[in-house]
Amino acid sequence: TLGCDSRQEGLVLRCEASRLDGVGPDDAQRPGFADQRGGKHGLDALLAGFFRVLQQRVLRCVGDVHHMPRKRLARQRVGIGFHRAFVQISLTETEHSHRLQLATALIQQEGEKIIRRVPHVDLVFGTHTIGRLPEMIRRITRGRHRVIDVELSDAIDECAYPPGVPGTSGPARFVTIMRGCDNYCAYCVVPYVRGRETSRQPESIVTEIQTLVCSGMKEVTLLGQNVNSYGKKEGLCSFSELLEQVNAIEGLLRIRFTTSHPKDLSEELIRAFVRLDKLCRHIHLPVQSGSDRILKRMNRRYTSDRYLEQIEALRRACPDIAITSDFIAGFPGETRDDFRETLDLIRRVRFDGVFAFKYSDRPNAPAAAFSEKVDESEKADRLQQLFDLQAEISLEKNRMLVGSTTTVLVEGESKKQSENIPSASEESVQWTGRTSSNRIVNFSIEKCLSGIRNDCAGTLVDVCIEKAFPHSLWGSPVDGGFRPACLKGASSYAA
Repeated sequence: TLGCDSRQEGLVLRCEASRLDGVGPDDAQRPGFADQRGGKHGLDALLAGFFRVLQQRVLRCVGDVHHMPRKRLARQRVGIGFHRAFVQISLTETEHSHRLQLATALIQQEGEKIIRRVPHVDLVFGTHTIGRLPEMIRRITRGRHRVIDVELSDAIDECAYPPGVPGTSGPARFVTIMRGCDNYCAYCVVPYVRGRETSRQPESIVTEIQTLVCSGMKEVTLLGQNVNSYGKKEGLCSFSELLEQVNAIEGLLRIRFTTSHPKDLSEELIRAFVRLDKLCRHIHLPVQSGSDRILKRMNRRYTSDRYLEQIEALRRACPDIAITSDFIAGFPGETRDDFRETLDLIRRVRFDGVFAFKYSDRPNAPAAAFSEKVDESEKADRLQQLFDLQAEISLEKNRMLVGSTTTVLVEGESKKQSENIPSASEESVQWTGRTSSNRIVNFSIEKCLSGIRNDCAGTLVDVCIEKAFPHSLWGSPVDGGFRPACLKGASSYAA
């Protein structure tokens, strides 16, 4: 994934990528997507996701593939992503030739430019047309037609969310519950490229989650640009009511969601953290700025005082809840006094973690036309100040957990085996997982415990925290700490 400057959009990319995993030209048996992995030619498709509509990156991607050795293409299977622009480069080998296809989901005018300028592009499809993708690929592979399909639709095509396709592997997965956005924040292009806010039917969402649970999922993250407004336009159940339905699914241990817009955070949702045993004690509540002047300029429709009231209400209802947020540094017109107000808000809230980004213009976003742009070096300096402050707070909060025991849902082996951990030996395997409060916990198990090692992913483990870092924790499993992750309402909400 290239050009993704937002945690939320990165999650959307991962979720929508999983729905495209395995799409192939021979999937005529059903309207969904069949799995075409492991064909005789090795790699069938190289897929790269682009968040922003940046034509030069698309063209550079095409050029890179031209220069990749074909033997390397035959050995690798590259991850996929999708949102603003989706690029699919598919290499099909025949007796006579090699064929390169590129499919990209851009806004209409950019897609037509790509079609005109790059002869290798056969398909341009929009963000609302995933359900028609198999038929588009069939038209290209059988008839050698060039296809453009970028129509925006008011309703969600449930064929794009086939319940029979589990998607990505692992105990923690993502399920989209709605699409688009009606908020029109000044810096954001989502309403323009993904359309107006539309919610999926609750029955379809529950069915998809049940299918994923049957395939081994233990934790689900419900995704939407603003989950707090789920179902309101369509007269469906509220988001809290949807959470209740998901909470009742047998075999599911944990529920997360993202993202909540502060202007729509309800008392009903706050109470859900107390009522629902599977709902993780963590909320991501993006504030973007601590300055009321900048918040108004961003069209966020709340004040810093209102945001602080919501934080107080959350902690009053659920004292152990972890709160994370998003910030934009250097929004047009942001003065140093405005930025100081942002730092003051971080000190007052003491977030458990933040995601922050330098402001950058987005095509069609109103803020792109704003004057008083902040210098790049100044934006970088402000961003670093923000990160430094939050790192201090996160480290302090994590150190308070040293000596405590917490329950971790194991996601898999850690990518960084035994790095900077004196207690980890060469004879151990390092595993990683998350607490209910979304803290990353790493721990090791001796390699000789092969039975435990093979079954570790997807299990709940009680870990005694021994060491704290700004962005993670390290510990050791307690005796008898491994528990089967298959009981409804299992204790998955420890810190």
